[in-house]
Amino acid sequence: MLSEALQSIALAVAQVRSVDEVLDAVVRGLAAQPEWALARLWLTRPGDLCAACPMRAECPDTSRCLHLVASAGTPRQARRQWTRLDGRFRRFPLGVRKVGRIATTGQGVLLQRLEGDAGWLVDRAWAEREGIRAFAGQPLVFRGEVLGVLAVFSRRELGAREFSWLRTFADHAAVAITNARAFEELARLRERLEQERDYLREEVRDALSFGDIVGRSAPLQRVFQQLEPVAATNASVLILGESGVGKELVARALHERGPRRGRPLIRVNCASIPRELFESEFFGHVKGAFTGALKDRAGRFQLADGGTLFLDEVGEIPLELQGKLLRVLQEGTFERVGEDVTRRVDVRVIAATNRDLTREVQEGRFRRDLYYRLSVFPIEVPPLRERKEDIPLLAAHFVRQARARLGRPTLALGAAQIETLQRYDWPGNVRELENVIERAVILSQGAETLRLDLALPETARRVRAPTPRPATSPVPTFVTDAEFRRRERENLQAALDAAGGRIYGREGAAALLGIRPTTLASRMKALGIPKPSNPSSNHPSPTGRGTG
Repeated sequence: MLSEALQSIALAVAQVRSVDEVLDAVVRGLAAQPEWALARLWLTRPGDLCAACPMRAECPDTSRCLHLVASAGTPRQARRQWTRLDGRFRRFPLGVRKVGRIATTGQGVLLQRLEGDAGWLVDRAWAEREGIRAFAGQPLVFRGEVLGVLAVFSRRELGAREFSWLRTFADHAAVAITNARAFEELARLRERLEQERDYLREEVRDALSFGDIVGRSAPLQRVFQQLEPVAATNASVLILGESGVGKELVARALHERGPRRGRPLIRVNCASIPRELFESEFFGHVKGAFTGALKDRAGRFQLADGGTLFLDEVGEIPLELQGKLLRVLQEGTFERVGEDVTRRVDVRVIAATNRDLTREVQEGRFRRDLYYRLSVFPIEVPPLRERKEDIPLLAAHFVRQARARLGRPTLALGAAQIETLQRYDWPGNVRELENVIERAVILSQGAETLRLDLALPETARRVRAPTPRPATSPVPTFVTDAEFRRRERENLQAALDAAGGRIYGREGAAALLGIRPTTLASRMKALGIPKPSNPSSNHPSPTGRGTG
């Protein structure tokens, strides 16, 4: 019986969690019933093919219409296929013809004998050829909302009882479609959270390789002064600077001090994206969009929605692809590869580059409009050679990190080693300094001080201290006693900061300065520098050796 068959189909459909599988199961189940030639299902979606739609002249509202999403049947000629979704009736305007009126009124339509309702038939020749004698259509209604229309074409007359059973089945189908949509949305959100988690884990690993922004030099203070006011806004920021200066740390600081700090910070290394995968990486793709697209994938813009997108090495984007990036920055909209749906995102963009983009623009390698879109607020991060007074703080910071990571309990960084580090120009900037320190920690197994002699590049090892002034050279300039004491005070304070407030021990400030701890304590007292508040780190241990 038809009622038992429809109940069986409804039960099978209820167990499916994919929308496409639900739609397919509905029409295939109905089309498998004896004498039911064709089953079709339309869903209400935004208008998209208006210019090419054959019913455009009849359409009262192009914003929404019925989209044919599933079709199955048993044509009399086996070579014909009724599963195609791109035919003449792939779209129905709302309120137009029998299918459109069902969606508008929310009422089903039963044509028991099509011979007496010729006005409802668009293709009478097809109906005669296939022996179609009746039509039944029911709206798919869930909680008062019409989701679409379910219709069957029959080769025998249809009665009121069959029409009533189809109404019940349509209600089950509407629930199944809604549930499947909910399951897919949950899966999409779960996948997005997993991707955000993976991106954040990657970013944490990258950030830990640099740690916090360390330093108090005047050039770095100027960066902080620029960073604070713009961080509180949603303005685009362009971070300029050589490789290895820590541009990504500045981007993270902007995000964490801004209004989007509770949302993800997604990083894209533009230099590492293959040209042919640019759109997929930035905007995502749908399953089957290209070879290897085995499932839907969210792009970086979608992952960063509501948060911040950090475009690292933005100057490496090929010129012919920059227009695609400009569009989403200007309009906040994009389409996934292989999909016609336009998506909207709210993303703050922070870009970074080691290139001179103004020159790139002049030479035609970077779009001028994209440059102005990115550089609303430029921040230039100084190279390490311009803030050498930060080297003691950075070196001590990296020594502590490397010791903890490599399990080395004691290693000291002396004043002579700090002087050696400050004489080198560091073409690789902070990243190179970190690598040298880690290499020195690895090479210093069993030693009490760092083996910088083996860790530094050959060019750095050849750098010597300045040659003493010949006796015949002019008398050097001098400073007043007050200026001398000010400089000495700053030097002692810098050593204390680098040592984490410790005076005694192999890593204490006295060891960094190359003087006795008692001498340092006397100078601190004379200069009015207070002792650090942690007594355990500022007094010798019972054995006479420092605890630091």
